Amino acid sequence: QVQLVESGGGLVQPGGSLRLSCAASGTIFGMNVMGWYRQAPGKSRDMVAEITGGGRTTYDDSVKGRFTISRENTNNTIWLQMNGVRPEDTAVYYCYLNKFGFRYWGQGSQVTVSS
Repeated sequence: QVQLVESGGGLVQPGGSLRLSCAASGTIFGMNVMGWYRQAPGKSRDMVAEITGGGRTTYDDSVKGRFTISRENTNNTIWLQMNGVRPEDTAVYYCYLNKFGFRYWGQGSQVTVSS
């Protein structure tokens, strides 16, 4: 019903920038809440940022002021602009979309912050 395809992960040096994208397709509506979680090795999957259909955003304290989530409802795409990255940002990043009480997930994108 809903497919999420992510792109943009990779290796980046501390202090650098990276942008993740997530394109949704299928039976969806432009007002669905979408966002990003991340999971580091041996840790739980934690929320990073979320954006409503109207553009209201929520961020985890650890990324406030460094990461920016945005969306384009026409193309059902969201982005996560990551600036000033730190080694502790290393994780697999998953985008998600909420629809009628169910959460759909992307395949995950590895982000590695290392010199």
